[in-house]
Amino acid sequence: MMRFLVFWLVMFIMACNPQSNETLDREEEEAHIIKKSDPPVAIVIHGGAGTILKEHLSDSLEKRYLFVLDSIISAGHQALEEGEEAVNVVIKVISAMEDSPLFNAGKGAVFTNDGINELDASIMKGKDRSAGAVARVKSIKNPIQLAHVVMERSNHVFLSGDGAEQFAKSQGIEKIDPAYFFVQSRYDALLRSKEKSSVSSVTLSEDEKFGTVGCVALDKNGDIVAGTSTGGMTNKRFGRIGDSPIIGAGTYADNQIGGVSATGWGEFFIRNVVAYDILARMLYRNVDLEQAAREVIFNVLEPHGGDGGVVCLDKDGNVAMVFNTAGMYRAAIDGNGIKQVGIYEMD
Repeated sequence: MMRFLVFWLVMFIMACNPQSNETLDREEEEAHIIKKSDPPVAIVIHGGAGTILKEHLSDSLEKRYLFVLDSIISAGHQALEEGEEAVNVVIKVISAMEDSPLFNAGKGAVFTNDGINELDASIMKGKDRSAGAVARVKSIKNPIQLAHVVMERSNHVFLSGDGAEQFAKSQGIEKIDPAYFFVQSRYDALLRSKEKSSVSSVTLSEDEKFGTVGCVALDKNGDIVAGTSTGGMTNKRFGRIGDSPIIGAGTYADNQIGGVSATGWGEFFIRNVVAYDILARMLYRNVDLEQAAREVIFNVLEPHGGDGGVVCLDKDGNVAMVFNTAGMYRAAIDGNGIKQVGIYEMD
């Protein structure tokens, strides 16, 4: 455990210094075998999907994303190999992504129309289908941790707004100054979105629609846990909540089948119950993980106008990372120990 904690510390020191990422070669994106464990463990993560094009990222920023994704997936897999329970790994992995300004969750959360940050998260255990979720929290550093407390210490599944904040206080969870969440690039995105919306509100820009983090893990006990966290949609109004905290839409897990975490245009993931639908197709139609995920993303979600992606794994440690956008920040190590890290569609 101590080695695991030290690894995280080193990772964050390096991730915060772009110069330290210059040594990362493009070969880091390629799949390669690191270690196969028995019984198998597996882990998959995403950091959001959208119009992520190579020409939109500087070389240094691209390397930084790849470094952070690679470091997080490696640390999470190491913890699973050492016997850490999936629920703890998912919480640590998502907390790490929430603490990074690179992703639209926690520290990197986007701004609402009112110029504040409202955060959503959910977590689900496949062993007993217990789940916890929070939405529209404003002073909780790591919403995934509060979602876990909702799951473990309450009779409820989903708490929102002031009620979720009150519950956090009752459980001894420290509140932070909302100013912690301020990131200049996110605020600039809000200003751009407001300028566009003053001209036309018919369509949403990529800044507005996308940005989520998620993780699904399979541990040595055969337990599958899925979690998702987000800052939501840039310039969102009227208390809008997307799919990330909604069990069945943005997050779902069942030990007998697999687990899913989603990212994309939340309204469409809610309407099509995407996370649950993928696992239901595996159960009732007896199709494999990759086929089920592709059917839902390309044949159900896309025809209805929805875009985004999912990361999934099944009870045997097989992994699928499927998206219908130009890119999705993603990484995985499957049950055979094969690691993949990528950003763009062709990675």
